[in-house]
Amino acid sequence: MKILELHIYGFGQLENVQITDLHDFQVFYGENEAGKSTIMAFIHGIIFGFPTKQQTAELRYEPKHSTKYGGKIRIFHEKYGGAVIERVKGKAAGDVKVLMDNGHMGGEELLKELTANFDKSLFQSIFSFNLQGLQNIHQMKSEEIGKFLFSAGTLGTERLSKTEAVLQKELDARFKPSGKKPLLNEKLQSLHEINKELKIAEAKNKNYTNLVEDKELLEQEMNDVNRSIQEIREKIEKLNEWKRIQSIVIDEKWTKNELTEIGEIDFPVRGIERIEKINQLIHPYNAEMNSISERIRNLKEEAEGIQPDLHFLKNEPSLIALLDQVSLFDQLKQEKLQCETKLLAYEEELSITREKLHLNLDGEDIFAINTNIYMKNQVEILSRKLQKLKEMKEELENQYEEEKSRLEEIEKEVRSSERQVLTKQGRQLIEEKLNSGNDKESIERELRSLRDKIEFYQQVYERDTVAAVTEGKQKKLQYLLFEVILLAVTLYGVFSKQWILVAIGFLSCILLVILMTKIKKQPQNSELDQTLNDLRDKKEQLKHKLQSANYLEISKLEEQLALDNHLRDELKIVKMKLIHQQSQYDKIIAKFEQWELESAETNEKLVTISRELKIPDYIAETFLLEAFNLIEQFKLISREKKMFHTRLQQIEEQQGKIVNGMNHFVDLYLNEKGLDLYHAAHLLRNKLKEEHGKQIVSQERLAKLTDLEADLKQKTQALNHLQIEFNNLISSAKVETEEQFYELGAKAEKQENLLERLESLQSQLQYSILSELERESFLAMHQSDALMVECNQQILEWEVKLKEIQEDHASIKYEIQVLEEGGLYSDILHHYKQKKFELEEAAKEWSVFCLAQDILSNTIERYKNSHLPRVIIKAEEYLLFLTDGNYQRIHLQHSGSGFLVERTDGMIFEANELSQATTEQLYVAIRLAFAVTIYEKYQFPIIIDDSFVNFDAKRTEKVLELLKMMKRNQLLFFTCHQHLLSYFQRENVLFLEKGAVKIIS
Repeated sequence: MKILELHIYGFGQLENVQITDLHDFQVFYGENEAGKSTIMAFIHGIIFGFPTKQQTAELRYEPKHSTKYGGKIRIFHEKYGGAVIERVKGKAAGDVKVLMDNGHMGGEELLKELTANFDKSLFQSIFSFNLQGLQNIHQMKSEEIGKFLFSAGTLGTERLSKTEAVLQKELDARFKPSGKKPLLNEKLQSLHEINKELKIAEAKNKNYTNLVEDKELLEQEMNDVNRSIQEIREKIEKLNEWKRIQSIVIDEKWTKNELTEIGEIDFPVRGIERIEKINQLIHPYNAEMNSISERIRNLKEEAEGIQPDLHFLKNEPSLIALLDQVSLFDQLKQEKLQCETKLLAYEEELSITREKLHLNLDGEDIFAINTNIYMKNQVEILSRKLQKLKEMKEELENQYEEEKSRLEEIEKEVRSSERQVLTKQGRQLIEEKLNSGNDKESIERELRSLRDKIEFYQQVYERDTVAAVTEGKQKKLQYLLFEVILLAVTLYGVFSKQWILVAIGFLSCILLVILMTKIKKQPQNSELDQTLNDLRDKKEQLKHKLQSANYLEISKLEEQLALDNHLRDELKIVKMKLIHQQSQYDKIIAKFEQWELESAETNEKLVTISRELKIPDYIAETFLLEAFNLIEQFKLISREKKMFHTRLQQIEEQQGKIVNGMNHFVDLYLNEKGLDLYHAAHLLRNKLKEEHGKQIVSQERLAKLTDLEADLKQKTQALNHLQIEFNNLISSAKVETEEQFYELGAKAEKQENLLERLESLQSQLQYSILSELERESFLAMHQSDALMVECNQQILEWEVKLKEIQEDHASIKYEIQVLEEGGLYSDILHHYKQKKFELEEAAKEWSVFCLAQDILSNTIERYKNSHLPRVIIKAEEYLLFLTDGNYQRIHLQHSGSGFLVERTDGMIFEANELSQATTEQLYVAIRLAFAVTIYEKYQFPIIIDDSFVNFDAKRTEKVLELLKMMKRNQLLFFTCHQHLLSYFQRENVLFLEKGAVKIIS
């Protein structure tokens, strides 16, 4: 199904908006509040119904400033063809009307057939997705992402994952094997504790069960005694009832015996009354029939004396028509005179028109000229074309002079600019000088770098000098200390005569003296000094070079080169103007050539039309339309002249017919001769009135005679009917004479009275508690009083026994009460049963959720094995395209719900291990694959609302290329991001503003 047009009567902020020519890939672009969401809701509302007032989660988009609510959508269905779906405000979801292109019209049933019984939620979950689906991935925990994607691939939404989570949450809230807080765990623990208390209480009340059993046996015995007493009382009640109805039953039996003696009588209902009534009607009918027969004879005699002239009356229509024309005779004379005058006037007009045209044509030749609507249209178009060509020529000549003047000015400007710029050799020479010379900026930059280096090396030199001096002082102090120690060792060896110590100390002193001498003579860092001197020399050279005259010459060359660059840029601009102006000039020349072609074609048409109209070329060139109008006028006058000439002949013929007709009727019906027209008409009219009078009187007599004959026939039929009914009554009673009929009627009356008496007696007995069989048995019984006494005696005996049982029951009940008050056993037992009942109910609820989870799991497994492989194959194809081949396979989890994604290097990732962008690409691939595989036979439009704004430029380009490759379904893409428009063709973009829609051009 493809949406072709939208017509919004009133929906939200949009009123009277029409969107036509929707493409297979249609983009709706607009800023916030421009109406994108309104249009999406409008499409859903028209196809699937407006949201009801109870559905508070969805907006109804009722217009604030208009009473119109709704609109229509034109679609093309691949099976049923074109259709218009219109939905306006009405019942809860709106009144819908569907009009097919084949003329078939329908309502909701036809719309459901077009939409394959899809509802709004199913359509949105499969063919419509937005940024919310991707945002759900952002907000989910890592372990939930796989289930979410699996749900998107099975239902199109996250409903499956939410359902699994809800079921698992409900199960965990009710029972966990090792839990304490779930409901079933708490109730099991509570029931276990109460059971312990119940066993303790039961041990203290060993006799309680026996007493309860005895109590139940006594209650059963009491019920049996009460039942026996009730049966005896019912028997006594029946005996009392028999006493009341005994006389009525006897009377009923006597009546039945009388009816049996009479037997069955076959007598008509109300037979006596009916036969007497028939006898009262037969005698008056005979008298009336005799009177009517006498009146019929008299009327026939009167009718024979009055007979009109039927031949004359037969010619009445033609005579009336002729008499009516007599009054027109004078008018025809006057009209004849007017026609003759008109013919003279038309002849004069034709002569004038012939002179204007200057054509030698008669009436028949002029009618041969084609002046139909098409020719007139051609003449008007050709006249306008000639005038337009003339105006066009003047305008082109003006434009030619103007464009030619501009072209010459720009050519002068180009030549002037070319003289100002440097020649190619001169510019090359300046560039070579600049390349061989020095750049001031680079010299200054190098000079600053040398200063920084000199400053750095100077600081290093000073730091090293200070460090060397400090180090020399420290070493000198150390050597002096060692020398004192060695001197002390030498003196100790001299005094102790240990000459080895003396030799060692003496040699060590000499070595220390040599080292101290080297410290004093240690030279400065000569390499660092040399580097500083070189840097200072180079600095002086650069200063001298910067101040030399050679640089001044380079500066001038640079200015000269910059000026030449500026002039060259201006020259390019002027040359572009020249190219543009040359193009304009060429366009004028081309227009001149086009004008010449059109002028030649127009002249050819002019020659053709002038020949068809038979007018000279010199007249056609200037006065074509005027000549055509004159020819048309000439034809019109000739046609009217011919019409008046024909009318004159008709008048003469009509006058002759009136005179001849009148003479014919005078010869037939009048005896007088030589009458004028008006006198003859008067006599014929009077004769017609006289014959009409005779005809009216004759018709009245005949009508009255017909009425009397019909009345006589009716009376005869009624008398025959009464006689037949009389005979039928006699035969229905199966008798031969009227006397026998009356005797049988008396017997039937007696039988009817007995039946009424029997019915009255039976009505008195129908509310009795005794059945008919019981009444028969009581009627045969003759000792009912003795039986009553016996029943009363039995009741007294049973009441005594009942009193004894009640006393025993009260005693046992008291003992049980004492035990219950002492041990609270019944309270604990009641509490135990209550807790057990609550546990059973909670277990039922838990089993319901458990069963639902099991059904859902089986359904998922069945779906994974049958339908999901097709979705995965298509999703792999889409994912491979979206990720540029980085991810190539999608695998199902072996247990539960979720996906594994395989990279090209063979590495497998769970959905939560992928990057956010790759997860969104996987979601898009699964959603699109789900729509084009499972529901491939439903080619509904796919609606996408700004779902790719989180993608970078490359991913956005790939997903839009993928959407463009989907040719089976129409795509409606809504966006508020202008940078996405560069990916679409301009004609596929609709620009939305507040309350308006226009196409971006």
